[in-house]
Amino acid sequence: QVQLVESGGGLVQPGGSLRLSCLASGFALDDYPIGWFRQAPGKEREGVWCITSEEGDVYYLDSVKGRITISRDKRKNTVYLEMNNLTPEDTATYYCAATRSFSSCVPSTYDYWGRGTQVTVSS
Repeated sequence: QVQLVESGGGLVQPGGSLRLSCLASGFALDDYPIGWFRQAPGKEREGVWCITSEEGDVYYLDSVKGRITISRDKRKNTVYLEMNNLTPEDTATYYCAATRSFSSCVPSTYDYWGRGTQVTVSS
């Protein structure tokens, strides 16, 4: 059974940083492309970072370019999203998701989702 579990959210001060984790089970990270998404209150879910092709093309949300780092630990079957210089506009529920085939960073093209982890940026 494919499962994704996010963790690491919380309250962060403006200008601070965070690291979110996405623990995958039921599949290996090499099996399905992983993406990170977020949804702010009253807004649609949007892609933050996704691998969009077998060649390794990557999509970044414009507002996070230069502020995020994605890494993964194969032994732990976990993907990490690190983000720095956070602003209140980064406040959202962050989700990781997996897709059975490479696609654009559009939520509807992803097949498996975690429940999300809340990130609140506030002083």
